[in-house]
Amino acid sequence: MNTRADQTDKTLAHDAMAMDLMAGTGLESPVARPTDQRRGAHYPGSTRTRIASLPVPVYLVMAGIVLTAAILGTIPPSMVSGFAVTILLGGVLIWVGNLIPRVRDFGLPTILCTFVPSILVFFGVMPQNIIDVVTGFVTEQGFLDFFVIAIITGSIMGMPRALLIKAGPRFAIPLVGCLLLTFLIVGTLATLTGRGFIEGILMFAAPAMGGGIGISAIPMSEMYSAQVGGTPADFMGDLMSVIVLANIVCILCAGLLNGLGKNGKQWFVGFNGNGQLLRVQGKREDLKLPAKRKVSSFISLGKGLAIAATLFVAGNLLGATVGLLHAYAWSIILVAAVKLFNVLPQDVEDSATDWGDLVNATLVPALLVGVSISYININEVLDSLSSPSFLFLTVTTVLIAGITSGVIGWFLKFNFIEISIVPGLIMADTGGSGDVSVLSAADRMHLMPFAALSTRLGGALNLFLATLLTPLLVLS
Repeated sequence: MNTRADQTDKTLAHDAMAMDLMAGTGLESPVARPTDQRRGAHYPGSTRTRIASLPVPVYLVMAGIVLTAAILGTIPPSMVSGFAVTILLGGVLIWVGNLIPRVRDFGLPTILCTFVPSILVFFGVMPQNIIDVVTGFVTEQGFLDFFVIAIITGSIMGMPRALLIKAGPRFAIPLVGCLLLTFLIVGTLATLTGRGFIEGILMFAAPAMGGGIGISAIPMSEMYSAQVGGTPADFMGDLMSVIVLANIVCILCAGLLNGLGKNGKQWFVGFNGNGQLLRVQGKREDLKLPAKRKVSSFISLGKGLAIAATLFVAGNLLGATVGLLHAYAWSIILVAAVKLFNVLPQDVEDSATDWGDLVNATLVPALLVGVSISYININEVLDSLSSPSFLFLTVTTVLIAGITSGVIGWFLKFNFIEISIVPGLIMADTGGSGDVSVLSAADRMHLMPFAALSTRLGGALNLFLATLLTPLLVLS
């Protein structure tokens, strides 16, 4: 009987033979993951010599062409133009944010991408041609769906199945418990502040705990507007403000926990593991992740796109015929079922993961710029940030996530500081670059594999729960 490993070996051998036959076509070329020594275009780090991963002179020429076309009003309203505008504008904002060493670690590049374009629109500085092209790109040409389904598919497919079966129950308990208790407590606090239980969950806890804008604010704004009427723009400003503020609080809390652990004092048994998640000897192998592939290929990325697109269509098919849940929720269920029941060959799963990683590594700045121009109203953002209850509920969400994860994990023989950070604070940051900033502040970068696991599993579960609760939004 062939094992899954044998099957994988045969697949790899077949692929190698096919690549030999295609020699000279370029299709067999490997595609490395890293970008400018960073794991993604939106990650913090020095990028002085490159903008949008391009040499500065090359970028300036390209940006000059697009800006000239925008001023003359000749940028055509197409998906290609949308990519050009959002990638170039997002690239320069990330570059500016990364020029300031300390502040960039608190998410400045992401903050600039999220709010500067909408500020330019507010003051009438943004050319109308760019506004029209980007708005059409985001709202009519499907860029949001393109991004979200890639992240959902890649995140779930990228979780090691063997690890989920072996260590999933142990690690999932603090993750799921943290998420559910945060929903419950934040909803209760929101009720006491006059905002309502469901509003507290869907407008504060859910977006903050989504593990990234692409799998929280973006799909949630669409779900909420579809349920109560209006447009995603009616919700986007508040959701994005929650996520950005929560990310900053996560970084501060991670630094505080690291400071408490550095003095060497154990406030109680299992308080500080000095970087070790578990305090039970002989069990750490249960949480050991397999080595991750470092390169992909053009063919692999093409297969990943096909898988993600098909699952998106299938999710919408079930949403239209069966109903009950939003199409995104059906897509999550389908991807999870395909992963857990071992439906696809390993190389196809890897392809879906590679595609999600590519989109996440290269298009986050473009997504933020597109959302900022199309959906965010600066007046609404300022109103939210000036509200004491808004600030209270956002900050409290982060604190509750960290504390509940720490307490639950401690009873399961995890060390309090480490399990408070992963999955607690990690689930409440912006994912990706947010994970890097939080773990860097906590001086526990070696926990990145578990941060990725938390972001992927927690983000999908968070969005699924938000989908189930969205019909109750009309009652709040």
